Amino acid sequence: MTDHITGFFSAWSMADASERGAAISAAMAADATYADPRTPGTLTGPAAVSDYVGNFTAAAPGATVAVVKSGETQGATLATIAFRMAGGMEQMGQYFVETNDDGHISRMVGFVGTGAAE
Repeated sequence: MTDHITGFFSAWSMADASERGAAISAAMAADATYADPRTPGTLTGPAAVSDYVGNFTAAAPGATVAVVKSGETQGATLATIAFRMAGGMEQMGQYFVETNDDGHISRMVGFVGTGAAE
């Protein structure tokens, strides 16, 4: 897993919009795409993604977001992410991540849960 993926998810815990935007810009390629079940469609570029992540940060003050597991195959990463709310609730998600030759995120698609059978 690249440091850019870890840095991207660390930005979800940053309340300061400038700091969050800088961290996301450092992690993503300029033309990167991002989608998850809550996005209105596919987002393109770090600025759009930072605005979206800011909605999470505003709605869940004090929450932390961290990569808890990852694996790589043929240049793609599957990362398991823990969204830990300040009140103790935790939600897990998984992200399929592709990176460019410089290791910056070029495409990211998120899913709720971990795909485990219920």
